[in-house]
Amino acid sequence: MSFCHRDIARVARKQMKFEIERAKRTGFCFGVKRAIDIVTRAANENGHVETLGAVVHNEQVMQKLEKTGVSTVKEIDDIKGKLVITSSHGVSPEVEEKIRASGIEIVSTICSDVRRAQMAAKRLADEGYFVIVYGDGNHPEVKGIMGWVKDKGLATTNEKDIADLAIRPKRIGVLSQTTQAATEYAVFAQKVVALSLQRDAEIRILDTICHDLRDRQATTLELARRVDLMLVVGGRHSANTNHLANLSSKIVNTHLIETATEINPDWLEGCRRVGVASGSSTAEETIAEVITCLKDLSG
Repeated sequence: MSFCHRDIARVARKQMKFEIERAKRTGFCFGVKRAIDIVTRAANENGHVETLGAVVHNEQVMQKLEKTGVSTVKEIDDIKGKLVITSSHGVSPEVEEKIRASGIEIVSTICSDVRRAQMAAKRLADEGYFVIVYGDGNHPEVKGIMGWVKDKGLATTNEKDIADLAIRPKRIGVLSQTTQAATEYAVFAQKVVALSLQRDAEIRILDTICHDLRDRQATTLELARRVDLMLVVGGRHSANTNHLANLSSKIVNTHLIETATEINPDWLEGCRRVGVASGSSTAEETIAEVITCLKDLSG
């Protein structure tokens, strides 16, 4: 079975030849695998379960879970059953309280690294720090983290938002969304320090980036430096996949794809070596399909 672009016959006549190399770290991370195992087990035991939002940001994985009896709801009021599964990205304490107040049991699939970031944010806020979370304020993980600091913090990737604060806090704690690029977080943290230095100022910077993703970023960049084209496989709504693609694109021509069917043969013309990397919520079978397609295209 071919998973390739419909123009494979046209490309085959060109007799393209290139090597294919896979990044050292691909497929599910521990947290995603654990979340999927929990959801699958719950669906098998109950026949049908609901998740509040996508458990992981990968459409192919969610479609596969739907076939086992998993459905996704967007709002608490949409929950029909007496049990709901919350995502690996975590939720705020307010969301948990509202669910329990409705008499609904919660099964959490929160990643341990996300939980660590939540507790770090809470600890900083409890100790009187203004908490700055380096991340996308609209992402479920960041919303969950911010729920633990309430009005004592700010989520941003732009240091100018700190400069624009009406009153500059003297005690600042900085942490990161777990899926951010480590190098970019380091630059941001340096800018926060430069902006925040004032008399008696106190600044704490915490490393809350997932170490699996840190290694994944490093191996992806290592591969990007020795290929002519990189394909990063993963969901377009996946923060860590997008960061991988953005980092790789600074080194070599890079395309983010969700499945093998999105591969455009024209990308491969003139390539001698093609690299394949993936986000942490991308299934092995999806990566295998991409590699099979590339082998077909290479003849």
